[in-house]
Amino acid sequence: MNTNFSDDFLIKGKFSIKKASTAYKGKMTKEEGVQLLIQEQEKLRELQEKLYADGSKSLLVVLQAMDAAGKDSLIEHVFGGVNPQGCSVTSFKTPSSLEYAHDFLWRHYLAVPQKGMIGIFNRSHYESVLVCKVHPEYNLSEKTWDSVKDFDETFWENRYESIRNFEKHLTQNGTTIIKIFLNVSKDEQKKRLIDRIDEQEKNWKFSAADLPERALFDQYMECYETAINETSKDNAPWYVIPADSKWFARVAAIQIIIDVLEKMDLKYPKLSEEDKLSLQESKKQLESE
Repeated sequence: MNTNFSDDFLIKGKFSIKKASTAYKGKMTKEEGVQLLIQEQEKLRELQEKLYADGSKSLLVVLQAMDAAGKDSLIEHVFGGVNPQGCSVTSFKTPSSLEYAHDFLWRHYLAVPQKGMIGIFNRSHYESVLVCKVHPEYNLSEKTWDSVKDFDETFWENRYESIRNFEKHLTQNGTTIIKIFLNVSKDEQKKRLIDRIDEQEKNWKFSAADLPERALFDQYMECYETAINETSKDNAPWYVIPADSKWFARVAAIQIIIDVLEKMDLKYPKLSEEDKLSLQESKKQLESE
């Protein structure tokens, strides 16, 4: 039984959303997956501590998905065991007037993790070539709307190029990037949205606006396919994970993150001989109290 999925969902070559499975088709049971996740959480905690101690690199995890695909719960279950001091989560909502007054990447650059940290983008700069492509009016504030008459192919090509350059700049300056698309089926999304209505404790998660967006599901899938093909590069690869089973999506995601951290060649700081002697002197002082 395959118990490491970190390479299975890496996008290599041309990506087709229609050929990408939304269901886990392996032999691992949910119970086995839950136990594996617990084991992997301990590995992730140790690697995050090492990243923090190393202090020379950072990790950015970009999460994208349709509504109800499980982004929030994945963050909770995958990162719940790490030290909060070394991890930050940024959820990007509709831009504010201040954010609209800058270029579309400005607010995302401000949220990039500092050295030694793991940063998680719950939705990200990719909304600017996803929701903004489905709803072009979201691209600009009302004050600047009249300045763009046509969101043509060149407009979107420029955005993809800006994203590629943004991510290349980050990776050249010490930030490793993992981009994960949780691929949920339309049928599973429907089931989860109904659950939000039926279960009182989940009512707050449901919005009437979810239904008009669901009606555009196929259009969003086309935008995801294009965005992934345009921006999945060696320095900032995309992983497309089947997300109809939340437990499996969590296991696959944590293993991808662990494998990337292990490849970052992280090291605990080494003390000089002088510092080692100083430590021993400090120990002697403490023991003599």
